[in-house]
Amino acid sequence: MNRIVYLFTGCLFLFCCGQKTATETTTTTAFVTKEKPSSTPSFDADSAYSYIERQVLFGPRVPNSQAHKSCAAYLVSELTRHGARIYVQEAMLKAYNQTNLQASNIIGAFYPEKTQRVLLFAHWDTRPYADQDTKDNHYKPIDGADDGASGVGVLLEIARHLGTLAPEKGIDIIFFDAEDYGTPDFATDYSPDSWCLGAQFWAKNPHVPNYRADYGILLDMVGAKGATFYKESTSVYRAAPIVEKVWNAARNLGYGRYFINANGGGVTDDHQYVIRERGIPCIDIIHLNPDTKHGFGNHWHTLGDAMDIIDRETLKAVGQTLLEVIYKK
Repeated sequence: MNRIVYLFTGCLFLFCCGQKTATETTTTTAFVTKEKPSSTPSFDADSAYSYIERQVLFGPRVPNSQAHKSCAAYLVSELTRHGARIYVQEAMLKAYNQTNLQASNIIGAFYPEKTQRVLLFAHWDTRPYADQDTKDNHYKPIDGADDGASGVGVLLEIARHLGTLAPEKGIDIIFFDAEDYGTPDFATDYSPDSWCLGAQFWAKNPHVPNYRADYGILLDMVGAKGATFYKESTSVYRAAPIVEKVWNAARNLGYGRYFINANGGGVTDDHQYVIRERGIPCIDIIHLNPDTKHGFGNHWHTLGDAMDIIDRETLKAVGQTLLEVIYKK
């Protein structure tokens, strides 16, 4: 997840993305249209937990590592198994320190024949630095059970349902890469554009020319026990009706203790670039904690971001809320 939390005071700060050099490859699989369901399916938190655990078992999914390559293949195989049309968007991106990052945005399109679409996205890479941990751990990569794997795990469980039950709109799931390789606290010359590199690339080079969606929902750190999802400021400013739609659905399902009916700070995150470049109203469901110095959970960017903080009840709250939004008008 991301880096700066700023208080929203009426002005929205969106950061421009730079030009990247890249190549793109696309693969597709056969797609079979399924019947529309009569009711919202039940989100299986055990299944989502297993998807998270499987990612963590690869090790830290830092770009250019073997764990990263292995996890990419796994994500493609799971989306394929659930019936999505697959696009793998490969790009060589520059990190804040000029390291070349071999990145892969992994996209699964469900019901691609439908013109009305909803975009669901999360980042799947993990932080190469535990720069919020003790100094001895600053250069160690994190497991990213919550920051990375949790959002992906929830979306894979949703993909499992999409493969058999068709909502009214088509759904695109994107796993963005190179989100969490931004400038560490111990470095100089901080830049907000050093984060969200995969999202920046896709926003300028979507997998479908002139891609549009009615709205988008980003999941970032959605699996920790006792997580609190305040209304993120950019989301409220640019997509207030979607914020209310999601938070109302959560409250009606009995998940109001997770989806807090109050404004939080703003974050530099993938949704900003999707909004800026594609004009798609997007919201960020993200664990915000006003009681910490950085505004996130205590495990953020530390070695503590491991499987033992992942909670099935939190996953259920987020996943069931999203299914309600997707399958109900």
